[in-house]
Amino acid sequence: MQDNRWVMNRAGLVNFWYYDEETFDFSQGRLLLRGSNGSGKSVTMQSFIPLLLDGNKSPERLDPFGSKARKIENYILGEDENGKDESIGYLFMEFKKKHSNNIATIGMGFKANRGKPLKSWGFAITDGRRIGEDFFLYKQMGEKIPLTMKELENRIGAGGQVVEGQKTYMKLVNDLIFGFDDLDEYDELVKLLVQLRSP
Repeated sequence: MQDNRWVMNRAGLVNFWYYDEETFDFSQGRLLLRGSNGSGKSVTMQSFIPLLLDGNKSPERLDPFGSKARKIENYILGEDENGKDESIGYLFMEFKKKHSNNIATIGMGFKANRGKPLKSWGFAITDGRRIGEDFFLYKQMGEKIPLTMKELENRIGAGGQVVEGQKTYMKLVNDLIFGFDDLDEYDELVKLLVQLRSP
């Protein structure tokens, strides 16, 4: 029987941390990041896994060492008083079927306002459109302005879905990519990934 599982094909950021727009290409689900200590390899990867698998934004999940010092807001607004007061950022992961050209993308958008609670939403693109090629998470207004949640919903249309709420997003990802019958089983998988990445 032919193995036709989903594998990670690309991951990307838009207006997130030090990135204006960046895409990382995987080779058969694998990615090698090289750089000196402190260059941002861990921060980059912890932004994707496990965050985009279950939508859990708690600070200790963003740090392999379990620190609660960093929050998503820091990555969207900047870490000091010279940062922005309001901004929207996106993360996404593209999956490809192992033995076909089927493409699906999952991701999250974040709207941060200094001194206010973070707003977030999850999304899936299921009609084969690819971010950065024929689908963009921003509009061109002389500069790249990230889409609001409503603008994203309109742009995705019938070719995917936009959802709110961590559990709803987690179910969306499981149903599309992993296919566990029980969401608790999928939750156990994500918890195992968190344990495996711990030092």
